[in-house]
Amino acid sequence: MPAATRPVPPSPPAPPSDPSDRAPSGQRGPAVRHPRSRWTALAVLSTGMLMTVLDGSIVTVAMPAIQGDLGFSPAGLSWVVNAYLIAFGSLLLLAGRLGDLIGRKRMFLAGVAVFTIASVLAGFATSPALLITARFLQGLGSAMSSAVSLGILVTLFTGARERARAIAVFSFTGAAGASLGQVLGGVLTDALDWHWIFFINLPIGLAALLLALAVLPADRGPGPGAGADVWGALLVTAGLMLGISTVVGVGEHGWTSLRTLGLGALSLVLLAGFTVRQATARTPLVPLRIFRSRTVVGANLVQVLMVAALFSFQVLIALYLQKVQGYGAAATGLAMLPAAVAIGAVSLGVSARLNARFGERAVLLAGLALLVLALGLLVRLPLHAAYVTDLLPVMLLASGFGLALPALTTLAMSGAGEQDAGLASGLFNTTQQIGMALGVAALSTLAASRTRSLGLAGRSTAEALTGGYHLAFAAGAGLLLAAAVLAAALPQSPLSR
Repeated sequence: MPAATRPVPPSPPAPPSDPSDRAPSGQRGPAVRHPRSRWTALAVLSTGMLMTVLDGSIVTVAMPAIQGDLGFSPAGLSWVVNAYLIAFGSLLLLAGRLGDLIGRKRMFLAGVAVFTIASVLAGFATSPALLITARFLQGLGSAMSSAVSLGILVTLFTGARERARAIAVFSFTGAAGASLGQVLGGVLTDALDWHWIFFINLPIGLAALLLALAVLPADRGPGPGAGADVWGALLVTAGLMLGISTVVGVGEHGWTSLRTLGLGALSLVLLAGFTVRQATARTPLVPLRIFRSRTVVGANLVQVLMVAALFSFQVLIALYLQKVQGYGAAATGLAMLPAAVAIGAVSLGVSARLNARFGERAVLLAGLALLVLALGLLVRLPLHAAYVTDLLPVMLLASGFGLALPALTTLAMSGAGEQDAGLASGLFNTTQQIGMALGVAALSTLAASRTRSLGLAGRSTAEALTGGYHLAFAAGAGLLLAAAVLAAALPQSPLSR
């Protein structure tokens, strides 16, 4: 990413217009003129993010019901999650760049429309093949809308304080949405049936589309001809899709299998070819200047480690509650609700003020410290846990994510020139999906391997499972410590100087 572009200082107040509404130098489309319209636009963007995040987690507690109804095999069931993850993660960069070229509003609207239609298709699915296809299309729609959301946000909110508040709200939907998705998924599955975890997206998607048409600022990109690198698009999409497919298949095939090594090597070759192509293409899909910034590279690496570690919190805790403690789907979601509330309270209540006072890097480090402590407590999780004393403190310490994510998002986007805001947004979301895929593969494999060894040693099923989760939580804490080391070396955001 090029050197950070400072926002244009606001002019002196001149009623009735708000100086913070002025478009920064170089903005392609008109700014939203009224503060209320800008915050309504933020609500629309956050709703799109909420649908995306909810859909990534809402299916986890409904998996047994889906398997029983549609007749999935144990191996095939994982593709209900993997099809979405592969499409979402592999198409974000392409969608972000296309949004810069054809207009981010158009890309957002198209993404929400595709996601909503695919959700209805998933709700009516009567076979595994139809559901997996619908999930892939949901991932495609999510990539299209998510890739440009941050790019739209940073052009709407140019002042440091307002941008910090806006990013805090936007980050809250991502941080708390995963926990809310598990609650909602459990309640809908138990009260109605699993089809409704997809049908619920229809009214939300239609409302988001209508509001987005009215309040999102119109922007006109230079057109596909200004950067339609077809070969680059094919290389990066194929490389990311193959790479993510390889990683999510590790749990079934193993790290050293011929399939994993062969496909992983091919993925690296494709991505290396993409890098060469971007260095030589006249109109590159991803200009390599975006990687010149130590801030953007470091922030995205921190995100990979942080998201990979937090998989052990979000998913393995749910498995522990159901397989060891005997919780049902709805009870599991409700048990994790305090985490969502704590994350929301911190991200919406204090994160923006703390970022403004102490700087994003310091707040990021504080958030990572709380998360390390949370996973450290999970390493000592007993076989027969009391919720109030053993689990609730961990849920409250998850509030560290409400500090870390807004600060990290601001750092990752702070150096984005207006012409690259969509690309930077797509890159940030891509590394999030890569971190999730790596977390799924690495930590679940560690947990399963430890559980098998303890089972062979004569431990009970519950003891073996708990021991496996302990190892995964310890590994997650180690990843967070590594993220903290990288975060300490990040430059401060220019918006805070």
